Amino acid sequence: MSDIPAPVQALVEFRQVNFAYPGSGGDRVILDRMNLTVPRGKVTALMGASGGGKTTVLRLIGGQQRASAGQVLFDGQDVAEMDSSALYAMRRRMGMLFQFGALFTDLSVFDNVAFPLREHTRLAPELIRDIVLMKLDAVGLRGARDLRPAQISGGMARRVALARAIALDPELIMYDEPFAGLDPISLGTAAQLIRQLNDTLGITTIVVSHDLEETFRIADRVVILANGGIAAEGTPEEVKQSSDPLVHQFVNALSQGPVKFHYPGVDADTDFGPRSRSGRSKGAR
Repeated sequence: MSDIPAPVQALVEFRQVNFAYPGSGGDRVILDRMNLTVPRGKVTALMGASGGGKTTVLRLIGGQQRASAGQVLFDGQDVAEMDSSALYAMRRRMGMLFQFGALFTDLSVFDNVAFPLREHTRLAPELIRDIVLMKLDAVGLRGARDLRPAQISGGMARRVALARAIALDPELIMYDEPFAGLDPISLGTAAQLIRQLNDTLGITTIVVSHDLEETFRIADRVVILANGGIAAEGTPEEVKQSSDPLVHQFVNALSQGPVKFHYPGVDADTDFGPRSRSGRSKGAR
């Protein structure tokens, strides 16, 4: 019998996680005793209204933010208990595609993709060249290797960023709004690439997105975040059939529902009602 422990089924797990951002009127609670499981080898979509905590979840996984309570586990290890060396080692097992690519504008397409390889490995330049060209070929941009970010379209820049995200062959790739600002052709291409790379490389994928159609098309599992926790989770079809009013509003893009248009604040009469005599300007009559 082998003494090697079997890998945990969930690559990422949140256990009773609390997180809040400080504010002038008190802490703004984002996550409240939230439990979340991200299974290995699957595409998990994090969705929900703006401000619901989707990007915060990515930051907690990467260790940029720390939970005030609970545990954030990566491959069974508590991120909060990692020292800087362990944290950087964990991050090398992750790839991140930022919302607008975040390419280095002064570097060529080739050098952008080569950057993590040069920073985190001691590979020979010839091997780095081959790896970079392979990654660019995977996203259809091997021919654009010598161009600068200013010379390519937004959709192409997103694909270059994706090639950079997979340069170190990560176990987990996190996408923060990968479809934002893309035309329909580029959007469809990006979605297809996310699904294809997940299946071909055998990786785990987390997608934060507001694009219902494309995200539901490529996701194995959808998680709707709301009110500090999970309002619904399951397959895309299961989430579509949810009876939760908030989920129903989100999935059907309804203007009326639990999610209000106005951010909570004092009532309108307080801000716009008649001022008291003492509050009027001296010139008012």
